[in-house]
Amino acid sequence: MSISSMATTEFKPALILVDIQEDFCPPNGSLAVPHGRDIVPIVNKLLRLPFTVKIATKDWHPADHISFASNHAGKKPFVDFTTVINPTNPFETYESRLWPIHCVQDSPGAELIPELDMKEIDRVVEKGMRKEVEMYSAFYDPLEAPRVSDSGLAGLLKEMGTTHVFVVGLAADYCVVCTATDAAKEGFQTFIVEEGTRPVDENNWMEIRKGLEGKGVKVVTLDSEEVARVRLAHDNFQSATRMLSSLLPSHFRGAQSTSTPPTPSWLNRKITPFIQTLSRRACLHPIHTIVIVAVLASTTYIGLLDSSLFDAAKSSTPGKANWVSLSAGSRQLRVGEETGWKWQAADTESSVPQNADHLALLTFVFPDSLAANSPQTAPLADTVPLPQNLSVTALPTTSNPLAPISQDSALAFAVPYNQAPEFLARAQELPNAASLSADQSAHHGLESDIVKEEKMWIMKACKADETSGGVTRWAGNAWTEFVDLIKNAETLDIIIMVLGYISMHLTFVSLFVSMRRMGSNSWLFVTTLLSSVFAFLFGLIVTTKMGVPMNMVLLSEGLPFLVVTIGFEKAIILTKAVLSAALDTRRPPPKDSPTPEGNESYGSSPTSIQYAVKVAINEKGYDIVRDYAIEICILVAGAASGVQGGLQQFCFLAAWILFFDCVLLFTFYTAILSIKLEINRIKRHIALRQALEDDGITRRVAEKVAQSDDWPKADETGSGETNIFGRKVRSNSIPKFKALMVSGFIIINVLNLATIPFRGGKNDAESPSISGLSGHGFSSVMTPPPMDPFKVASNGLDAILESAKSHERSTVVTILTPIKYELEFPSIHYASPSRKDRSDLDSDYSEFSDYGMGGRVVDSLLKSLEDPILSKWIIAALALSVVLNGYLFNAARWSIKEPLNLPPHHAVDPEELDQAQQFNNGLSTPALNLAMPPTPRLEFRPLTPATTDDEDEGLTMKSATATSQTEAIRRTHAQMEQLLREKRAPELTDKEIVEMSMQGKIPGYALEKTLRDTTRAVKIRRAIISRTAATAETTSLLEHSKLPYENYNYDRVFGACCENVVGYLPLPLGLAGPIVIDGQSFFLPMATTEGVLVASTSRGCKAINSGGGAVTVLTGDGMTRGPCVAFETLERAGAAKVWLDSEAGQKTMTKAFDSTSRFARLQSIKTAMAGTYLYPRFKTTTGDAMGMNMISKGVEHALSVMANESGFDDMQIVSVSGNFCTDKKPAAVNWIDGRGKSVVAEAIIPGDVVRKILKTDVDAMVDLNIAKNLVGSAMAGSIGGFNAHAANIVTAIFLATGQDPAQNVESSNCITLMKNLRGNLQISVSMPSIEVGTLGGGTILEPQSAMLDLLGVRGSHPTVPGDNARKLARIVAAAVLAGELSLCSALAAGHLVQSHMAHNRSTPATRSNTPGPSGVSTPLTATMSIMQEKIGLGMTPASMSPAAMQRAIEAKRHN
Repeated sequence: MSISSMATTEFKPALILVDIQEDFCPPNGSLAVPHGRDIVPIVNKLLRLPFTVKIATKDWHPADHISFASNHAGKKPFVDFTTVINPTNPFETYESRLWPIHCVQDSPGAELIPELDMKEIDRVVEKGMRKEVEMYSAFYDPLEAPRVSDSGLAGLLKEMGTTHVFVVGLAADYCVVCTATDAAKEGFQTFIVEEGTRPVDENNWMEIRKGLEGKGVKVVTLDSEEVARVRLAHDNFQSATRMLSSLLPSHFRGAQSTSTPPTPSWLNRKITPFIQTLSRRACLHPIHTIVIVAVLASTTYIGLLDSSLFDAAKSSTPGKANWVSLSAGSRQLRVGEETGWKWQAADTESSVPQNADHLALLTFVFPDSLAANSPQTAPLADTVPLPQNLSVTALPTTSNPLAPISQDSALAFAVPYNQAPEFLARAQELPNAASLSADQSAHHGLESDIVKEEKMWIMKACKADETSGGVTRWAGNAWTEFVDLIKNAETLDIIIMVLGYISMHLTFVSLFVSMRRMGSNSWLFVTTLLSSVFAFLFGLIVTTKMGVPMNMVLLSEGLPFLVVTIGFEKAIILTKAVLSAALDTRRPPPKDSPTPEGNESYGSSPTSIQYAVKVAINEKGYDIVRDYAIEICILVAGAASGVQGGLQQFCFLAAWILFFDCVLLFTFYTAILSIKLEINRIKRHIALRQALEDDGITRRVAEKVAQSDDWPKADETGSGETNIFGRKVRSNSIPKFKALMVSGFIIINVLNLATIPFRGGKNDAESPSISGLSGHGFSSVMTPPPMDPFKVASNGLDAILESAKSHERSTVVTILTPIKYELEFPSIHYASPSRKDRSDLDSDYSEFSDYGMGGRVVDSLLKSLEDPILSKWIIAALALSVVLNGYLFNAARWSIKEPLNLPPHHAVDPEELDQAQQFNNGLSTPALNLAMPPTPRLEFRPLTPATTDDEDEGLTMKSATATSQTEAIRRTHAQMEQLLREKRAPELTDKEIVEMSMQGKIPGYALEKTLRDTTRAVKIRRAIISRTAATAETTSLLEHSKLPYENYNYDRVFGACCENVVGYLPLPLGLAGPIVIDGQSFFLPMATTEGVLVASTSRGCKAINSGGGAVTVLTGDGMTRGPCVAFETLERAGAAKVWLDSEAGQKTMTKAFDSTSRFARLQSIKTAMAGTYLYPRFKTTTGDAMGMNMISKGVEHALSVMANESGFDDMQIVSVSGNFCTDKKPAAVNWIDGRGKSVVAEAIIPGDVVRKILKTDVDAMVDLNIAKNLVGSAMAGSIGGFNAHAANIVTAIFLATGQDPAQNVESSNCITLMKNLRGNLQISVSMPSIEVGTLGGGTILEPQSAMLDLLGVRGSHPTVPGDNARKLARIVAAAVLAGELSLCSALAAGHLVQSHMAHNRSTPATRSNTPGPSGVSTPLTATMSIMQEKIGLGMTPASMSPAAMQRAIEAKRHN
């Protein structure tokens, strides 16, 4: 039936989750269904579909339930049955299988597993609560006459109108099938989703399935039409939801689904490449980007400052009241019969009716004039000069709520509107009531003889130009205006604004915390805020240039809510995406993996910074831009809506702010991110190099390893864009570039300062305004906001209303903003700055204005140093720039590859010459005639069935450049010595170098340094050893042997891993697994020549995975070194031991030890004493390095401090290692106290897995382990050898991952324990001394590094030093667990010999380059040969390859 046809029928589906409980799931479930936990992803996917109801069921048994075998004497679980009798009808019975104890009420095993998406589950139904009845079905028990237990599930489903039931859960062949069958009986169309269930017995389940169709139950898959019908309803709902949510910004949509992202839309495909191109340019030239944006922002700020930032609504004529400025921000009200004698707001631009009176209501405010001891007293209304020709009426004043606090007084007047300018001009100065003269002529404004100048109340608006007062006067005025704003504000408005500012600052805190979580202490937080400030400046200048009026009150009220609603989520999202992408570049994709779309056009390496930014923008860029576009559209709609109260203007400004914020996010901020990534890379580089040097690696090799481990890397595509600073840089380019930047910054500012005296010539001219369309510049931002007329003059309006009503005449009143006075001497109030000051500080014109916009931009920049405040900030910025550049100088120096300075030729003294002769020849003169031809190569070459890896491809490593050997005229001995003295040895031919080395002129150990070509040095050393007379019998074939030496990166070996190198030995490397360890899957790299080992370990891994995987616990982490020191007397030795054990001694030694390394940290010192010998055992952490060299250095220094500074100068250091460590030797101290990493690993294997996969049973395994690993090892007197073959696994992983193979001695210390846990096998291994590291030593070799990468533990852990090494130790322990499990099961089943015979033991190898020597017999191979002959597995000619047959013929011929 198709979906379309199904859609025509009623469809109300329900989902039932049957018994997905802890006791039914591995690894710890007492009745665990194999792979039961694997169904969780499928179940959760179904839970997200729109079922009518989603119900989970639980077995909820009492402890004495009838199904528990333990409640029946002599009965065994899984095997025996019991008879269930109907308690009310003894004639009705049925047989039921007995089980282990499971799902007991209120026990952990009865809980639903936590992996289920619990929030999607609507109901939980408990079943099986009657102790005398077994109940598999979620509906009811099998008894019918009468029914004993009924869960009520059927009634619930019918009540909700359910038509279809989908069943999933555990176990398919018991509870699930019973539940489905009963659902069908109740009339529901019933389906079992196959992927959502697992059976106890697979064979039993297959049989049951055959009869389900006849019972009305259909088994369907997740992709079936039935499930698709549910999904169709879900998709329709989701489509509608997505359509609606797409119209909201991301941070309003809530949590997003983590499912596969949809295909990018057409718009996405168009916008994303553009954003990537923009960001890539910024990342390629981050310094340039930052400088350009900073210059533009500075220019914008200076331009706004130059347009009267600190001069809001000043009088255009200093010293006189200006009507235009005083009336700014006024409000107009009208009242009359047409308004019902109620005040109505009117437009100030509208005309006044001819039959209406037009009044101006003026309020004079006298600050701090009501204070008790104030020397200033406000003038009374009768002292205000009232000209005879003007009609002025005094009105009652209106107090504000803060008047008792502010101590302000006021006067209010009503004046005909056309007479108001003249009245204000007369009222410019008012006398102080406290100092009125007896001469009342002053009351009428007439002159009197003034003996002494008196303070007057003078309008602040009439004050002279205040820019000369600096920031102090501006701050005072700003504070006064702020207080005035508070006075005239509503209480609710104040509360809302306080909450807004608190929320804004909490948003800042949230940004800071988010950036801290991503690893940035303050850098990204500050730059995010800086980017937003720049966007604000750019938006503000554009808004004012377009003539949109703004005011500071509007900005102060709107910005907090803009910050809170928009927030900084976009910067946080982009930062997280870029840092995550940079972390992913640590592991570049395989060469044959598909290239991300658009990568070719970038030409960026998948490990470069540019690529990381590109990937992040590809993932998040479109979403961020879409959110910006939605928010801008909303704000533009608000600006176009015509809303009043300043909201329209603020929406317009906010839209521009968001536009510039978007541009800066993908330019300025991404440039900052790229610099942060580069600085992070430099820090990691230095830390890794220092860690390797601490571990004893030479600086040259440590630098190479650190460079290879860098991430993100420079672009390696050859496009020339290898550095975030732009083009490809040489070793000294970055310091030169930074020097030019600092020098240029200083020179520009010096020139700025030098030109100040020459820029004052046109100070009287009026400069062109940058205000553009508005004509007001930034002063439009500072215009006073409209005030509330009733809050300012409600009493006066009441008086005017009464007068208008009494005269029955319409009246229009213009309420001016309160006019403030200040008490000051007139000479001071009207004082103007000198001409020179105005020319230096306040000139609006300069000679640069003649050069158009470019000149004005330059002029704005130059003025930045003239302002007394800005100049201080610029000096601080210059100092900060010098500090930052100093840091970047060091960063650039750190990141530059240091040239290899070869030491001078090592002079040969007699002792070293003797050593070299012993190595090369054994005689003082060459015993070999160099003119004779070289040893001929063997003629016999066995046939090779196929081209071998070694013959053709070699290892995938860095190829060494072959030295050209051209035939030339043979040089004389003197010429060759002259070339050696001139350090021109590489110019000699191979034969000449061999000759000189054989004569002792070139030491064999110095070939690499002398030739500066490690591969050539290895080749020549092979030739020298082949010609050595003393060992000619055995070494003459070395030069042309099949020991490979080419195509290997010896640069990492030289000075780090091996000396006197003559080649390398390729070992077979296999991968065992996968194995689940602590919830994560791993393949185990194992290098071994033992057949069956990898296959056997894989079998153990499979068995462990079936039980849910291995669980590991790290119980200790500390590498040890135990030196030996001696004293002359026992008394002194005892005193030293007491001191070492004391708190003071431990503190001193810890301080001394920790000072030697950034990673090694002393944990404890355990001191043993034997006679006059002391053996202090230092136990320390070593980060991710194995750390022996690191510890040795710390121990030497600590002992030196003990001897020289702690009073034990008579102490003799016998050896830095006194075998009390104990290193590479079996020792009880390692077994008891541990060394390196101490790990315990455990797994629980279900009983049926033991039978099916391991081919044995649990009890046999337990018995074998006791008899072999415990008793047998004890009989042998073993120390740490209570295991089957832990050393096998440890050594194979050590060889594969670059560990020290000799340390497998103590690393293989292991005790294996097994026990029967409710029918399941519980196996554990305890390994107290696993000595591993992930950096230093052999881990720096490329093949071994690749295997560490395979495990995800290469190098140092990026955030928690030591975690990688600890993780590797856990992996080793889990691998040993798998090996122990498999071998013990093979021994228990008797399969060991057969498996070895079946895996590469029955026939000889058929390839000429088979690793390992031929003809060598070991006890194991000899035993296998005998067994092979006994069981008739001898090789016949018919089974031999042609190559093997020819080798056999040659062998017989030689015998």
